[in-house]
Amino acid sequence: MRPVRDSLLLLSRSGAVKKMVTTLPITSGMVRNYVPGETVRDALQAVEELAALGIGTTIDHLGEDTLDETQATATVQAYRILLDKIADRRLSSYAEVSLKLTAIGLLLEDGERIALTNARKICRAANGAGTTVTIDMEDHTVTDATLRIVLALREEFPKVGAVVQAHLHRTEADCRALAYAGSRVRLCKGAYDEPAEVAFTDPGDIDRSYVRCLKALFAGDAYPMIATHDPRLIEIAASLASRYGKAPGTYEFQMLYGIRPAEQRRLAESGEEVRVYLPYGEQWYGYLMRRLAERPQNLSLFLTSLISKR
Repeated sequence: MRPVRDSLLLLSRSGAVKKMVTTLPITSGMVRNYVPGETVRDALQAVEELAALGIGTTIDHLGEDTLDETQATATVQAYRILLDKIADRRLSSYAEVSLKLTAIGLLLEDGERIALTNARKICRAANGAGTTVTIDMEDHTVTDATLRIVLALREEFPKVGAVVQAHLHRTEADCRALAYAGSRVRLCKGAYDEPAEVAFTDPGDIDRSYVRCLKALFAGDAYPMIATHDPRLIEIAASLASRYGKAPGTYEFQMLYGIRPAEQRRLAESGEEVRVYLPYGEQWYGYLMRRLAERPQNLSLFLTSLISKR
């Protein structure tokens, strides 16, 4: 399946394909399965629907790799508006936000300073709304800068979440370093195509790394956020939580919007904390292609959707 995955990742950067796909309404079948809409209203409607099922959310205003300071500033403002609306609709106990640092200036000249300044503004808005922020992890070239910014933000906002990716060789050590009291850590497999020099490429090796990382988090005092759709890893995580004496509410499961919704409901109904990663916004195309790259079996459904709309 790797050639299919690589092709989809290439399509995520194709202007011609993007132009074709983005002419379709956001409500078209396959897109709607992964992204609830382009507006704050669309996102918060999805938050309310999930909240009614006892499921929390972490909301991502889509956009990354910003190379324009004006756009970075606009993204900060979009998050402020989102957080104001979360507070207005009294959804703070269900919804937090996820933030990519490249969307707020990390790749600009002096980007680490700019991204930290902008992230602080968003964290202050989240604090005022009664919720918090998780800083998404991106490709390996920005891992160190991202973790430095997370630690700097935690000096003022200790609930800021970190994200680590099990496919990177370094991540087990990062989990041990982050497994301290009050540290919220999302562990995912990793969605970026990384070189073998820094990342495991065999699926079995990635899964084994994921389990080692889970053990490191459970062995400490962190709040693990177990981001996986893999039934076996979910079962292993539940077993490890029991082995390490971690009660429900001291960790949570996270899944992407539209992926295994029945399993999301099952976990929530069994008493587990569950949170859904919920993206929204106009820049949904790259996100969608990466999700298809992770699950290439969905490609035929997506192409059928495209053809039926032409």
